[in-house]
Amino acid sequence: MASPSSSVLILAIVCFISLISPSISQTCKTQNARSTTDKTAYEKCLDLPVLDSYLHYTYNASNSSLTVAFIAKPAHSDGWVAWAINPTATGMSGSQAFVAYRSGSTPVVKTYNISSYSVLVEGKLAFNFWDLKVETMRGDRIAIYTSVKVPAGADSVNHVWQIGGNVTNGRIGVHPFAPANLNSRAVLSLTGADSPSSAPGPSTGGGGGGSATPGGPGNAGSMSRNVNFGVNLGVLVLLGSMLIF
Repeated sequence: MASPSSSVLILAIVCFISLISPSISQTCKTQNARSTTDKTAYEKCLDLPVLDSYLHYTYNASNSSLTVAFIAKPAHSDGWVAWAINPTATGMSGSQAFVAYRSGSTPVVKTYNISSYSVLVEGKLAFNFWDLKVETMRGDRIAIYTSVKVPAGADSVNHVWQIGGNVTNGRIGVHPFAPANLNSRAVLSLTGADSPSSAPGPSTGGGGGGSATPGGPGNAGSMSRNVNFGVNLGVLVLLGSMLIF
C-alpha cells in the first residue's frame, strides 16, 4: 500500500509529464476565438511555430473564402503584428498583409501590399476581403479578424505572419531579422483530411474594403491526437503506480 507521501510524489510526476508534453503546450484551443460575423467557432486552429502567434480559420469552398482570426503579441508596446497571404511566393515580398497596432489605447488595422522588405506603405490588396476588425486581448495580444477571397479550387495558400518594430506617427518600422522573424511563413492547407471542411461562411459582402473598428475575435487533428496520448499516458502511469504500491 502506498504511503500518502508516495502517492503525492507519483501524482506530481504524472502532472509534470503532462505539463512538459509538447501537445499540452499548444494553446490555440484555449482562446475560444469566434467569427465576428456569425459568432461561430472556427473549424481549425494552429499554434504557429514561431513568434508566439496563433491562427484560427474556416475555409468555405462554396464561395472560395477563408475566414481567420490571427492572434499575436507585439514585441514592444508600440509595435505591430501582421498576417498576410502571398499569392505569388512563399516569403514576405509580395505579401498582401493586414497589419495591426495600438494607436493610444485604440487598436487599428490597415492593409499593406508589400513590394519589398524595405517598403512598408499602406496599399490596396490584390484580393477582396470583408469583415476586417481588430481588438486587443488579455496578455497584451492583438487579434486581427477578416475574411478573404481565395482562388476557386485552391488546395492551399501561402501565408506569412510577423511581429514588427515600432510604429511612429502611424508608420510601421521594419521588423527584426532574427531567425524566428525570417521563418514566419508556411503553406496553409485548405482541403484534405488535415484542413477545415466546407462550412457556411460570412456573406461575401463588398470588395476589397473593411471596417477597422474593434470586433469579436502543426495541424489541429494531430494536436488532438497528441493531447489524448499525453493524457492517456498520464492515466496509465498513475494506474500502474497504484497497482505496484
